[in-house]
Amino acid sequence: MSTVLDTSAMQDERDHLVLSESEQFKALGHPLRHRLLMALRQRPATLAQLAAALAATKGTIGYHVKVLEQAKMVRLAYVRRVRGGTEQYYEPTSPRLRIAADAPVGGDFLIKAALSEMLPPEKDGPDVTFLRHLRLTGEQAHALAAALEQFADGDHIPEPGAGQQYGLLLSLHRSNIPVLPDDEALTYDGGHM
Repeated sequence: MSTVLDTSAMQDERDHLVLSESEQFKALGHPLRHRLLMALRQRPATLAQLAAALAATKGTIGYHVKVLEQAKMVRLAYVRRVRGGTEQYYEPTSPRLRIAADAPVGGDFLIKAALSEMLPPEKDGPDVTFLRHLRLTGEQAHALAAALEQFADGDHIPEPGAGQQYGLLLSLHRSNIPVLPDDEALTYDGGHM
């Protein structure tokens, strides 16, 4: 007897939903669905609450929640009775998402998502963005990637609470940077290259 794993809903050991199916990336690729998922990370919410938060109609929100539900990224958290009716509260299926190593997209997907969230800095607020280029061996790159994952999952980052929302994007990726040849590799002809 064989067991088929549903990789679209696999969780890794850190309780990340591991994204590997193109349906999941299509679901997340729509800006409203991305924002919906980010709003639901605060707490479970109804379609009416989501519509108010995102300045959209309840019907539009209902459609996009259904797409996220079919992609196994959102689920019904609970139902509450109100004045002879019911309200359905939705929540993310996992507190965090992770892109599978064999996924049809890479880190650029998350970078584009982060860019769509980015707001201009406040007058007195922090706005720190760095871009560094490093030359690393494979072993060094794996060690740095592990350290970044540990930092992002660590207890030293405050849990969401009162205050302003901030994004944290950590990316270690291969870069398309031209590599200059060594001086010795160049041949000179009469003092000119």
